[in-house]
Amino acid sequence: MFLLPLLIIIIIYFMFNDKIGSLQTRRSPLDILQSRYAKGEISKDEFDEMKQNLF
Repeated sequence: MFLLPLLIIIIIYFMFNDKIGSLQTRRSPLDILQSRYAKGEISKDEFDEMKQNLF
């Protein structure tokens, strides 16, 4: 009797937790590009060229 409400709460938690997590991990292409530049994966010239291609 105690397990059924607990199971329902756990299911609801994971349903909403998944949706919130997926929204937080979405990044715009510009964010990804800036991150790659900050890490040194691409040069300034490559960054500028890719940024122009985005817009």
